[in-house]
Amino acid sequence: MSTNIKDLGSIAVLTDSCADLSPQVAEENGIFVIPLSVVYPEKVYADGVDITAEDVYRRMPEEVPTTTLPSGKIIEDTFRKIRDKGYKYVIALIFSGGISGTYNMVRMLGEEAEGLEVRVFDTKTASLGLGMIALQTVRYIRQGRSFLEMQEIVRSLIRNTKVFFCVDTLEYLKRGGRIGKITCIAGSVLQIKPIITFSEEGELINVAKARGRLRSIEDITERVKRLVPDKRRYNLAMAHGGCPEDLEIVRKSLSTQIRKSAMFCESAIDSVLACHVGPRLIGAGVQILEF
Repeated sequence: MSTNIKDLGSIAVLTDSCADLSPQVAEENGIFVIPLSVVYPEKVYADGVDITAEDVYRRMPEEVPTTTLPSGKIIEDTFRKIRDKGYKYVIALIFSGGISGTYNMVRMLGEEAEGLEVRVFDTKTASLGLGMIALQTVRYIRQGRSFLEMQEIVRSLIRNTKVFFCVDTLEYLKRGGRIGKITCIAGSVLQIKPIITFSEEGELINVAKARGRLRSIEDITERVKRLVPDKRRYNLAMAHGGCPEDLEIVRKSLSTQIRKSAMFCESAIDSVLACHVGPRLIGAGVQILEF
């Protein structure tokens, strides 16, 4: 491993609120988080700052808010804060450009950030996938990896992170225009649930459909198990949207794989994602480590 001593302690990790990192986890890992916005008629809320997913669920289905990109000022202020803390370099990990313009906005403002060298990555994922990438990036930086090395490593993490999730209904994805390339229809009578993932381009696609809630959860865990390597290090993650009891089913099913993982992450989804998927999302994913 080649290490540039000048880089040590000078690389900041930046992500957005769709990484589903709690304030405590972000602080413990020194991760800077840009909040996206949740828009109700009476107010614009900052994701994870003054609104949570539970707040959104309580107002559904009567009120379904819209979401917007973070303001340019918030992004600029975040870069300024990073610079004032003495960092020289920034690894910015942003959720999928296939469903949001946040990546392009951060990239453009990153090019203008004074006193910082910024590399912005479209992670082509969100939620637990993005959270895993951010946390593992911090781990590599703490090992003493250089800024140049980290760029290759992040590309590897993006390439080797795969998540699957299911939702109770596609109605909220349709309303928010985030339906992507999902083609199967969730049937209300037969309880047909689509199994969803991100394409290589970062768009939402369905890979299967299952009949009933329990079967859809089983499908997700089986897909994760098949991706877990036998002789390579890996991380596991899971997330839920207002249904911790279903997360327990996933945890029990993946208990062997969790014990053998290098890192295990568990989270609840953020309010922006809650707006687009509705309540009762369940997801799990794996990240294979090449470095």
